Amino acid sequence: MRMMVGFLRKALVIQVRFSPSVSASSSSSTPPHIQIQTLPFLFHQHLYAFSSSSSSSSEAHSFTVSHLINSYGFSHKQALSASKCISFKNPEKPNLVYTFFYSHGFSESQISKIIRSKPRLLLSNPLKCLLPKLQFFYSKGASKPEVAKIVATCPTITKKSLENQIIPYFNFLEGFFESEQMAMACVKRFPRDLVDYPHCVESNIKALQEFGVPKSNIVTLLSMEPMTLMATQNHFRKVLEEVKEMGFDPSKKAFTTAVQGMRGMSKSTWEGKIDAFKSWGWSEEDIRLLFLKLPWTMMRSKDKIMATMDFFVNKMGMKPSIIAHRPMLVSLSLEKRIIPRYSVVHVLLSKGLIKEDFSLRAVFESREKVFLHKFVNAYKEEAPQLLNLYQEMVNHASARSHIGSIDLDSGR
Repeated sequence: MRMMVGFLRKALVIQVRFSPSVSASSSSSTPPHIQIQTLPFLFHQHLYAFSSSSSSSSEAHSFTVSHLINSYGFSHKQALSASKCISFKNPEKPNLVYTFFYSHGFSESQISKIIRSKPRLLLSNPLKCLLPKLQFFYSKGASKPEVAKIVATCPTITKKSLENQIIPYFNFLEGFFESEQMAMACVKRFPRDLVDYPHCVESNIKALQEFGVPKSNIVTLLSMEPMTLMATQNHFRKVLEEVKEMGFDPSKKAFTTAVQGMRGMSKSTWEGKIDAFKSWGWSEEDIRLLFLKLPWTMMRSKDKIMATMDFFVNKMGMKPSIIAHRPMLVSLSLEKRIIPRYSVVHVLLSKGLIKEDFSLRAVFESREKVFLHKFVNAYKEEAPQLLNLYQEMVNHASARSHIGSIDLDSGR
């Protein structure tokens, strides 16, 4: 028997050929032509049944892969993976879904993005599983382009329950904001909140209220940084306790800012930033006061903290203790604020137009209009190149990634 099975396996040869030709009379991809050839052998009727079934299956698989690649921008690997859970022999049903999205104002790129994320939608009934959700958002004041952006930003919304998840969370937002318009604005700004841990938001808002955080500050947090509230109740309460122990007043806005920073930071990351400041001679009290005064500073990465300190100490020759007494300096953008402004100061110093004991606050902490008035426009005759130098460095700040590559003498 084993010899017979081996013989049958060797005797069967299945050859699949794909033809790239596309019908000129159809706008959608034509399924690749599949040929299955077999060598004559025993049990012809059984082989014919197997070949017919294999041909049908291969044809559907081939068309599915081709359609996903040509119509929705799938890579070949993505299409093969998707074809394991969806299959169709013609574009009739997929085109129905595409037409539905398109009729509701979705762009081709948005539709492709949604389908690549949720390919099973191509087998769905859009009038049953998609239309009610879109109509809900329309009823809350969102326009077609806004709804298209919401769904394209978070395709998972298409798979969530309207009655059990989307509507309850929206009702919660509307009740908290006391405004349907503000609730919809929050959804448009952060659509992922509709599907990511919406139940924890309510409990964490209650925790903030128990700690004495004013509703106005909670509204700001929920409107601008809702991810802060996306944490388990135990973890969030622990963060609130730690921030309060550091000396933050829950009634002040700095408290929620500190919570925002601590909530998304692991213990090792926090300790790494502490060590970064300590490596420049800062005491724990210096760091604590920095965090109390400017909590968002500790949200900067360790590398950015080190780069900023390196520039002030090694490029400008400042003492770390001076920076510790002016913590605002550490919170400023090195590429967009510190380097462009110091490049102007450097030229003025080289020309003897200002003294070396210039005001750090006036140079780095002042508004741009004030800085330009005091350090650029005031020296138009003596240093006419300053404005171009400053604007060029600001405009190209994002392209500069290495401090060492900056030539501060180029403005002389």
